[in-house]
Amino acid sequence: MSEVHAARRSRLRARCSPAGGSVAALVSLPANVRYLAGSVPEGAVLLVGPSGEDVLLGHWDHGGDPAGPLPAEDQGLRIAPLGGEADPAVAAAELAAEGGADTLAVEEHHLTVARHRAVAAGAVGVRLVDLECAVERQRLVKDEEEIAALRVAAEITDRALGELLESILVGRTERHLALELERRLVDHGADGPAFPTSVATGSHSGLAGHRPTDRRVEEGDFLTVCLGARFRGYRCRIGRTFVIGTSPDDWQIELYEVVFAAQRAAREALTPGAEYAAVDRAARDVLDAAGHGTALGPVTGRGVGLEIGEDPRLSPAAMGRLGPCVPVTVEPGVHLPGRGGVRIDDTLVVRSPADGGPELLTITTKELLAL
Repeated sequence: MSEVHAARRSRLRARCSPAGGSVAALVSLPANVRYLAGSVPEGAVLLVGPSGEDVLLGHWDHGGDPAGPLPAEDQGLRIAPLGGEADPAVAAAELAAEGGADTLAVEEHHLTVARHRAVAAGAVGVRLVDLECAVERQRLVKDEEEIAALRVAAEITDRALGELLESILVGRTERHLALELERRLVDHGADGPAFPTSVATGSHSGLAGHRPTDRRVEEGDFLTVCLGARFRGYRCRIGRTFVIGTSPDDWQIELYEVVFAAQRAAREALTPGAEYAAVDRAARDVLDAAGHGTALGPVTGRGVGLEIGEDPRLSPAAMGRLGPCVPVTVEPGVHLPGRGGVRIDDTLVVRSPADGGPELLTITTKELLAL
């Protein structure tokens, strides 16, 4: 992976200095640092120098991400361990100034105001500019090794969910089920959960981002489960809704079929060149026609990778078009206050029709199962 990371840093360097010049880039957002340098300690930053030598600065005594070894000093990457309470970002700014950079591009969307001021004070004689989301844009399209990691994350997630469905659920609390799911993810090889696991039953079901409570699963409930594994830093998402008992009510069947149709419409719209807003509209139109349009949240899906909420955003106001090899979620849901609701979430990779269309990574059945 060191050659891959070096190539990624070279692309960023070219983007920062398209016409030459002495421009260094200070990358501080954790996911961006990992993308460009590999597994790193918490709080580490990366200085991408104009001359081709890049420096990773951090506190190695704080420990690193267990997903992989610390990067080696090769492919133009130098490791600079820091002692005491030194701020890696400030140390990187000082290093850029000492190295003769005349401009330092920083991730203003990640730095606090106080930290930005400290970086500016450390970069004596250097002009600070905004790197904006240059690394995030570079991360948008995944290579096949990244997609392979997402596949493994999805396999782990499907397996953990499948095992839970084979157990006795009635009488157990949302909180207990969420903890068990996260334990199963780790047991099957995940670094940990991709995001806080959500288990929602009864009147809580269908709520986006529901935090598990001590409510117990009862006969006749909808049960909504949203979870994902993190594997080698890469994250996926799956959401499914089930009925507890032998026979769902008519309103449960009707609502489930509507959400399923909306989810299918959005999945089928995932083609290279499709507008982000058009994918959102495909799901939203189905829910609008069924009278549930206002129940859908601000987004139908979002990008995934080293973060669970990357670009792109599949929303009504989103600008841009999908490209091939972009992993996204499709996650419509409807919640009826006081009754419950349905969520169906999948992680997919955008592929062209010639390549078989969108690649579904999360394959747990979407049938309305009675558990």
